[in-house]
Amino acid sequence: MSQSASLNAAIALTRFGLGARAGEIEAVGDDAHGWLTAQIRPGGAPLPQGDLPTTDERVQDWLAYQQTGQQRRQIRRQESAVSGTVTPDGAMAEPMAEGAAMSAMAQQGQSPAQTAPMSDEAQAAFDARRESRRDLAQETAREFVARADLGATTPDGFAERWALFWANAFTVSATKFQSGVFIGPYEREAIRPHVFGRFEDLVLAAESHPAMLTYLDQAQSVGPNSVAGQRRNAGLNENLAREILELHTLGSDGGYTQADVTELARALTGWSIPTGRGGSGQGRGQGRGQGGGQGRGRRAAAMAEAPAGNGFVFRAVVHEPGTRTVLGKTYAEGGAEQGRAILRDLANTPQTARRLSHNLARHFVADEPPPTLVQKLEAAWTSSRGDLAQVARALIEAPEAWEPQASKIKTPYEFIVSTHRALGTRPQRPQPLQQALVQMGQPAFSAPSPEGWPDTAADWAGPDALVKRLNWAKTVGDRATDTDAEAVAAAALGPRLGERSRLAIARAESRAEALTLFLMSPEFQRR
Repeated sequence: MSQSASLNAAIALTRFGLGARAGEIEAVGDDAHGWLTAQIRPGGAPLPQGDLPTTDERVQDWLAYQQTGQQRRQIRRQESAVSGTVTPDGAMAEPMAEGAAMSAMAQQGQSPAQTAPMSDEAQAAFDARRESRRDLAQETAREFVARADLGATTPDGFAERWALFWANAFTVSATKFQSGVFIGPYEREAIRPHVFGRFEDLVLAAESHPAMLTYLDQAQSVGPNSVAGQRRNAGLNENLAREILELHTLGSDGGYTQADVTELARALTGWSIPTGRGGSGQGRGQGRGQGGGQGRGRRAAAMAEAPAGNGFVFRAVVHEPGTRTVLGKTYAEGGAEQGRAILRDLANTPQTARRLSHNLARHFVADEPPPTLVQKLEAAWTSSRGDLAQVARALIEAPEAWEPQASKIKTPYEFIVSTHRALGTRPQRPQPLQQALVQMGQPAFSAPSPEGWPDTAADWAGPDALVKRLNWAKTVGDRATDTDAEAVAAAALGPRLGERSRLAIARAESRAEALTLFLMSPEFQRR
């Protein structure tokens, strides 16, 4: 294999992908473009492996968790009525507020018995809720390890990076517990199957998933003139509508107004998740078949929910009636379809194509991407009406994407995953993986805002950040005492390994130091 072919193979694996494993540069050979293109498949990106729950199963787990909270509050109210006292958590009607309080007590080493006297029944209810919350959190952690393991082992590194880009573009975050419950199935069912399909299908799948509907509070949005809005003091929530326009499609300079945000928010009212009012509040493994006599009110509420699969429910009773006008176009009343029609149009605007083409070029090539590359991606996007497979091919074929100079610095997650790939190891347990990511500033599934994780060197290459990377690299080096760092560096970087770094690794005083120098080398830190 020629030097130029070997360099292209290394670029394909490290820039387009997540890093090279031993022997992969040779396996890619002189067909780097073909290796990348072969990963563009109609079925989307590969899925993390394991016995992982579906969205619908997670909905049942979430409803069971909410039910434990309802049972606990009911017991406390009954005890208060008997004793004539008000319990400390009597005002804690919102389940997530209660969950936050429970987490705070656990972190402080307190039990509920230390904050207020509890009967045996109340203590049992509290313990059941805490256990349910713990199970939900552990399942989410298991999802993250499965995703990291896929990154560390997949032969389809480009497809994986492409999927991670789109998951970040449509960020949901475990910083909000209820959205964290759904984040694993969200990536597996709403993002990955669509990343090489039409962008409008990706938009519709992401925006209607329980993870997004809970993260941006859409499930709480009520049309003021809807049946429910006229009966009770509840109002419109514009969070999802605003982020769709600003972050998921047009961009902040895309020409929309506050009136467009409000109109889109009105169109999306009714987009929600199951409440369990139809008797579905049992988690996996719990008995079903109780509560058959729910009464006419509960049956009516259940009938108002129109299940559409994957945890999505359209609740007509809270949908704001009437036509909507967004970006000058009027959309007829049509229930859930009204919102879908608007999203399809937003997905296919020139502003959306331009903004996301720029973001793709910035992610894959440079913090300040070449304008010619952005134009090529935008042209592919526009001519194919948002066919992401065609956009991916345009990226692969663009000469600007193959410049030898590595301009992008890895995020902490990419650093860890590429280290596993270089060493031929796999992440095994949530705790050490999460600890490393927290120390380096990118905790698992926990982007700090709907904007997602930042994507430039300024965000990840500060002095403090590099010290934390160095500390982790030293830990890896100390544990991998039998590793031949020179061989690992050559296999992971190929011709991208510069002479200065090669000599530093070769002259290290120990294998641990050599491996640390390799992991912290500019060639490995950048892609």
